[in-house]
Amino acid sequence: MSAQKRSFEIDMCNGPLLGKILLFSIPLMLSGILQLLFNAADIIVVGRFAGHQALAAVGSTGSLINLLVNVFIGLSVGTNVMVANYYGAKQETQVSETVHTSILASIVCGSILILAGLFLAAPLLALMGTPDDVLSQAALYMRIYFVGMPVIMLYNFGSAVLRAIGDTRRPLYFLLLAGVINVLLNLFFVTQLHLGVAGVALATVLSQVVSAALVVRTLVKSDGCFKLEFRRLKIHPVRLRQMIRIGLPAGMQGAIFSISNVLIQSSINSFGSVAMAGSTAASNIEGFVYTSMNAFHQTALSFTSQNYGAGKLNRINRILFLCLGCVTAVGLALGNLAYLFGQNLLGIYSSDPEVISYGILRIFYICIPYFLCGIMDVMVGSLRGMGYSIMPMLVSLTGACGLRVVWILTVFQWSRSLETLFLSYPISWGITAAVHILCYIFAIRKKKAVLSTQT
Repeated sequence: MSAQKRSFEIDMCNGPLLGKILLFSIPLMLSGILQLLFNAADIIVVGRFAGHQALAAVGSTGSLINLLVNVFIGLSVGTNVMVANYYGAKQETQVSETVHTSILASIVCGSILILAGLFLAAPLLALMGTPDDVLSQAALYMRIYFVGMPVIMLYNFGSAVLRAIGDTRRPLYFLLLAGVINVLLNLFFVTQLHLGVAGVALATVLSQVVSAALVVRTLVKSDGCFKLEFRRLKIHPVRLRQMIRIGLPAGMQGAIFSISNVLIQSSINSFGSVAMAGSTAASNIEGFVYTSMNAFHQTALSFTSQNYGAGKLNRINRILFLCLGCVTAVGLALGNLAYLFGQNLLGIYSSDPEVISYGILRIFYICIPYFLCGIMDVMVGSLRGMGYSIMPMLVSLTGACGLRVVWILTVFQWSRSLETLFLSYPISWGITAAVHILCYIFAIRKKKAVLSTQT
């Protein structure tokens, strides 16, 4: 492999960790922020040029899109873990088989999602209680968005391969280009062609085509064991089963989490389109805090996977502690900054004072304690990196999702206010994070005991 191409990789299994963790996570953080800018550009443009109903329409689709997509995105987690494991163990044939299985699986998953989006968008939005003045525009946005699912899946699976070998910089460059294209197309379609929500959905899909094409080109041009060759695209049953074993629980967890978020969105919908618009804008700001923290979840997952594959369990503890320290610092800093500058940030999305007041309320209850969510996710990343998938799924679903649903059906019914609704988030994060820490202690002790008996 050429020196230039190797320069994009990170040796996760040897040497000091903190610098490498930051080198890996910062491009991931910036990549996540750029992906959010796709949605932010949609929301800002429609909020400014198409009114609060269009803003509510785009925002109300987020939790439903996640519900339909997360199972398939979870399989890309399986791709990340398996490629990193085999790469750390220097098993090149298995790396290649996993890559080709993953890319073909992404295309199949994307094709299935096209059908799901086209036929289920309107019925599910109506089931969520989406107001009549928003429903038709929200359904239109979702249908166009889901037509682009094959390229969205292709990007996610392809970038999971690159993350597994330590390359987080090239996906960042690709998203930067795609983000610029998205913003320009948004402005053109909405302000010049007056396409409204259809224009922002179309702009998002076209920009995702660019990022997916560049990731595929990178894999094709590679000369390492993760090189993509179209003639070798094939579903290898053993690799697919391994991906599903790790990825499906992650996907199911994300999907069921989305059900609780759909319930919360339905509850927000009951307060009217102005509250929906304020929550949508605030949720978009939250997304920038979350994706910055989630970079350390991805870091813990990839670093743990490679070191587990290489049999270096002592480094796994150091990886966890460093990632927990980083995610706590980032969560506290960005969460409090989001609240401090909330008025100004929300003013970018809407000039309506009532919309801004609803947004500030959400930011206060969710952004300030958001670091608890970051801790929870890093614990999950470490557990999945060691091959545990069912345990973190069950804990997360019971502690975060289950508790949230119970809260909505009990506490929220007794005190129907947005404050009560938003309070369910930090309470569920804190409880779930604590249980994950206990699970990690059990898991690492078990792995070390197994390793000691083998040696």
